[in-house]
Amino acid sequence: MADTVFIPLETSAGESRVGGSPDSVKKLKTLGFDVVVEAGAGTLSRIPDSEFEKAGARIGSAADAASADVVLKVRRPSSAEVAGYKSGAVVLAIMDPYGNEQALDDMANAGVSAFAMELMPRITRAQSMDVLSSQANLAGYQAVIDAAAEFDRAMPMMMTAAGTVPAAKVFVMGAGVAGLQAIATARRLGAVVSATDVRPASKEQVASLGAKFIAVEDEEFKAAETAGGYAKEMSAAYKAKQAALTAEHIAKQDIVITTALIPGRPAPRLITREMLKAMRPGSVAIDLAVERGGNVEGAVADQVVEIEGVKVVGYLNVPGRIAASASALYAKNLVTFLETMVDKETRTLALNLEDELVKATMLTHGGTIVHPNFAPAPLAIAATA
Repeated sequence: MADTVFIPLETSAGESRVGGSPDSVKKLKTLGFDVVVEAGAGTLSRIPDSEFEKAGARIGSAADAASADVVLKVRRPSSAEVAGYKSGAVVLAIMDPYGNEQALDDMANAGVSAFAMELMPRITRAQSMDVLSSQANLAGYQAVIDAAAEFDRAMPMMMTAAGTVPAAKVFVMGAGVAGLQAIATARRLGAVVSATDVRPASKEQVASLGAKFIAVEDEEFKAAETAGGYAKEMSAAYKAKQAALTAEHIAKQDIVITTALIPGRPAPRLITREMLKAMRPGSVAIDLAVERGGNVEGAVADQVVEIEGVKVVGYLNVPGRIAASASALYAKNLVTFLETMVDKETRTLALNLEDELVKATMLTHGGTIVHPNFAPAPLAIAATA
């Protein structure tokens, strides 16, 4: 009997994405899985049930989760959801494990093998499974679209008989995946773009997209990148120097887009109220880190607020604002990772606990929390004479 994959309707407020697509269903079928999609799961991603059916899935209900061997989700399952899963089921999702100890306990107690897709290592083998990259790419694009919608002026320079409209000046803070896509999108719309990042490697990437690089390039800057390619936390002295340079530059900008996130940490504060005050009235600041406290002082989660004459945009789940594209990419990430867990001969699930991808992403297994970053510390045993 074939293993079953269940793709549920997301229950988290504001989540419009889905963990499957017609293409991913077809791939799952070729891998030997039976696929059940909860009715309406793809509606907000513009995927009607009929498209899943054409791809080979059966349309079911939430109750089908109880018999599934694999559950493909966008957001971490709630306590109520995971309590209804089969012990031993494989659950793939964006788990947001930092600071959510109770949720990890719930998944361990349910006996599921839970995998955090956002912990996928950034290695060549895992590029096609990297949900942070696929979703951040779209977030960077959508940030510019949202900025253009809030900015009451044209983005490109326009020379007309009635006069010249100057190009908008866009400053992108953080040149990771989201930042680089924001740069590219703003350039396509005709803006004059500059960007900053604490990672030295980003300077060349920014320049390759036609943007000007802005940073304090001292010795600390030259060593400011982790082995995994993430930005390091900078010293207070460097932050002060960078803040001074940034404040001077921001005062001349029309749009600022901030993307700075450090895994498991509060978002660094990059823009203060004083910096916003120096910007021209009607300028726009897009904060892509608002779910971790925000890069912009005064940013409010899921709202557009005006601070010192600047529109500060703090939308949550920005990839979900472009759900049809986000779901298609995310579903491909999931099925590509799941494929590594399938025995090609028997066409059944076969977890390899020694696989580097499994080690990096598995949170719970066999009734316990197994990831070293989240497993409880062993109790110290007092020495006896």
